[in-house]
Amino acid sequence: MESGWESLTLVFLAPLFLICMVLEYRLLRRQGTNDYSLKELVCNFSLAGLHQVADIIATVLLMPFFLWLYQFRLFDITMTPLAVFSAFILQDFFYYWFHRTSHNVHWLWASHVAHHSSEKMNFTTAFRQSLTYPISGMWLFWTPLMLLGYPPTFVVVVVALNLGFQFFVHTCTVEKLGWIEHIFNTPSHHRVHHARNPEYIDKNFAGVLIIWDKLFGTFVEERSDIHINYGIPHAINSWNPFVVTFHQWKTLVTLAFSPAKTPISVRLTYLFGAPKISDGTIRNKPPKSSTN
Repeated sequence: MESGWESLTLVFLAPLFLICMVLEYRLLRRQGTNDYSLKELVCNFSLAGLHQVADIIATVLLMPFFLWLYQFRLFDITMTPLAVFSAFILQDFFYYWFHRTSHNVHWLWASHVAHHSSEKMNFTTAFRQSLTYPISGMWLFWTPLMLLGYPPTFVVVVVALNLGFQFFVHTCTVEKLGWIEHIFNTPSHHRVHHARNPEYIDKNFAGVLIIWDKLFGTFVEERSDIHINYGIPHAINSWNPFVVTFHQWKTLVTLAFSPAKTPISVRLTYLFGAPKISDGTIRNKPPKSSTN
């Protein structure tokens, strides 16, 4: 969630993140399969820094709205252990739908594509985030929790912990984890999600619990006979964090606002229709009259 509280929570997790990255790097070097590169490391950390700056700005702009919205809550929820547990489950449910929507609505994909643009899968990939999430409206998916009666600051912390957990699923060094695979999101499940292989596209949207994918038909198990190719099919080919952040927004704006004779219905489809994960533009080919 876009907020300074999220940033503060993730800062406390930073030492653990660093330890994991060092251990992963050493393990990959020992195996002779190291996919760490200095250029991508700098790019990913720059993206993370820009994302956190956007969080702070979003706090100033959005928190007054969250507090206003909280006035209309349905319940006055006391933070009992059961209420806290329920908040984590509900937020993870809403995260699933945010994530799934981000792959099916171009406006949200324009932000989310930055995370998928890496052709590698290691812990640093988790830092590959967009500063434009507040613009695309990620925060809207957490407002139902506030309307239910969870205090906005508490919701922010829950979101941050959910995102913090997801750091640990961005690795190729951890194999399948037995019974855990049936309930939780794991590195195996998330490798599928980051793959650009046709068999894996738009699958495994889980944050913490994989049960949502199983309930709503988006689960696919990682197969040993498929070599995973990561990233988006039309590679960005840039380590510039601003290019990574805004390349899809440029595509979206170009499609939606030119040429002049494009019908408004088509423009709205370009803005809010389904993005085509396979080539980074639009799932359905635009009419010939709108491609000049």
